[in-house]
Amino acid sequence: MRVGTFVLAAQFPGQGQGEALHRAVRTAEVSEESGLDSVWLAEHHFVPYGVCPSAVTLAALLLGRTRRIRVGTAVSVLPNVHPVALGEQAALLHLTSGGRFSLGVGRGGPWVDLEVFGTGLDAYEKDFPESLELLLRWLRDPRVAAGGDRFTFREVPVVPRPDELIGGSSTGPEVVVACTSPKSVKLAAERGLPMLLGMHCSDREKADMVALWRRHARAAGRTPEEVACAGHVSAGVVQIEDRAAGARETLLKSLPGWLRQGLDAHVTVDGRPRTMRDPVAYTELLCGLHPVGPPQVAADRLAATAERTGITRFALLAEGSGDLAATEENVRRLGADVLPLLN
Repeated sequence: MRVGTFVLAAQFPGQGQGEALHRAVRTAEVSEESGLDSVWLAEHHFVPYGVCPSAVTLAALLLGRTRRIRVGTAVSVLPNVHPVALGEQAALLHLTSGGRFSLGVGRGGPWVDLEVFGTGLDAYEKDFPESLELLLRWLRDPRVAAGGDRFTFREVPVVPRPDELIGGSSTGPEVVVACTSPKSVKLAAERGLPMLLGMHCSDREKADMVALWRRHARAAGRTPEEVACAGHVSAGVVQIEDRAAGARETLLKSLPGWLRQGLDAHVTVDGRPRTMRDPVAYTELLCGLHPVGPPQVAADRLAATAERTGITRFALLAEGSGDLAATEENVRRLGADVLPLLN
């Protein structure tokens, strides 16, 4: 089982943006010190829900600060960028880190980002498959041209080539796709790409998505080995304390205020109405779904999810208290007290 942290760089009420980013960096550093497998970095624009606007930039910093741990984006919002530019950045991080970088991509949402970056609503609603295919070709082929509806350009060489890792695998960086619908599951499965599944999903929902992925992957001609070893990632929250009630209380004191402030700040590009979850009810849902409580309870929760879904990779949000010292202690306990119970 491979357990890592999920870093949003969340700006809690009353905090500055620099404080949120400092906590994000320290979460990653302590994750490596604590023996965790990975750290996954979220990306958001113009909202305090998360103040990291470029997951690949923060990944570059953290890859330079660490020596062992895998660093991934969860996710880079593909409709906001040109796939070739993102592919170049991914290849660079893959090569210079010795193969420790994972590129997670997703559609994002119909937010004002699309207006600010000039990509438009079609980039979100229609063009994600074309963007993903171009990105994958850039990470696979020595030369690439494009003649699609959204991207058209003459053939150019891929520089740097992601398959030229010194002393390592000849393949490029791992690519993971955030999946929230049957359509995105099919898209990932046909290309043999692992899924990143959201923290709001129950084990039953995740198991159903894994089963759907497997059906589409087999139909697309993926080998039994590819289907069996997909490497999907389950996102969640973690709060390790000696008392279950205390862990839940910590999150119920801090998460609703952050969720209310952060989610309210999202603005749709076309004025479409949006429905926001009740922050308290959502926090209670997360506490019920994920490893929140004493170490044995947390280990049992992770083991149950793995058994029910077949997923053995986890990205866990550890900054739910909103406090730097408490976050560092939470990560350390995840490594020292929970991992040994799993292994």
